[in-house]
Amino acid sequence: MDFLNNASVLITGGTGTLGKALVKRLLSKEYKIKRLVVFSRDEQKQFQMAQEFPNKEFPQIRYFIGDIRDEERIKQALHGIDCVIHTAAMKHIPIAEYNPMECIKTNIIGSQNVINACIECGVKRVVALSTDKAAAPVNLYGATKLAADKLFVAANNYAGGHDIRFSVVRYGNVMGSNGSVIPFFQKKRKEGVLPITHPNMTRFNITVDQAVDIVLFAMENANGGEIFVPKLPSYRIMDLAQAIGPECKTEVVGMREGEKIHEEMITKADALNTFDIGKYYAILPPAANFNIDLFQKKHPTTLVCEGFYYHSGENDDWLTQEEIKELIRHQLPGH
Repeated sequence: MDFLNNASVLITGGTGTLGKALVKRLLSKEYKIKRLVVFSRDEQKQFQMAQEFPNKEFPQIRYFIGDIRDEERIKQALHGIDCVIHTAAMKHIPIAEYNPMECIKTNIIGSQNVINACIECGVKRVVALSTDKAAAPVNLYGATKLAADKLFVAANNYAGGHDIRFSVVRYGNVMGSNGSVIPFFQKKRKEGVLPITHPNMTRFNITVDQAVDIVLFAMENANGGEIFVPKLPSYRIMDLAQAIGPECKTEVVGMREGEKIHEEMITKADALNTFDIGKYYAILPPAANFNIDLFQKKHPTTLVCEGFYYHSGENDDWLTQEEIKELIRHQLPGH
């Protein structure tokens, strides 16, 4: 909180679910933000967001049309910016499979553009958003996000004398976000049938507030190069179906291309560099120039055991049907 107070912040993809939640938190009384720039390419979403957060009421907010594929435009938006939260991405798996080069241009080349522009413009802190699909990826979206993670971690090595820290936050779909399973089931409930891709499927559950919390934690606490992973409860897809539409039939329709039965956020290969730091895990870079002693002074750290992995199918924390119903009532009012 100390670092962010009186800071100027830019959010790429700022009109998305997480972007809007970050804007709401940063404009709350909890923070004193000097300037807040919403950078995105969708003018309609920016127009709608400006009705919700009008400049007259929030004079520190700015709306900036731009695409992360355009490095010069990013540089224009970054003048005077201290912190960047990078959420912009092409994320729909089937669309990415059908348009692979477009996904690469946005998620990989666009990420490198953000890195280059942040270094050149004197930004101090950068937090990039990752996804569970970047862990042992089986689809193009996951592969591009894994590449983006590597770019942001490596950026700390070649930032030179610039006082800048890059870190990454990794989690799955935010509860109720556009394209996620809960609003999809709620829509299908009206038809009386809920399509199930695989009856054994499990997912981690993260609320929008939890997602915002870990991003802001990384912004305040990262040394540079960490991938932060939250500890989350899991749910079974069949329990979710029962919680949303107990009167509905379920129909197994088969898994989509590039879909996993379980979400995975830390692989066995990551275990050698993964530390338990309380509410979160931190995957640290193996690079020799990462100051592990400085990191351990900040956080109560325990190296996870060899062979450790973290995925939604083998979790100690499971949501019951009643808990799922309560979360939907409190987190998604009106649904």
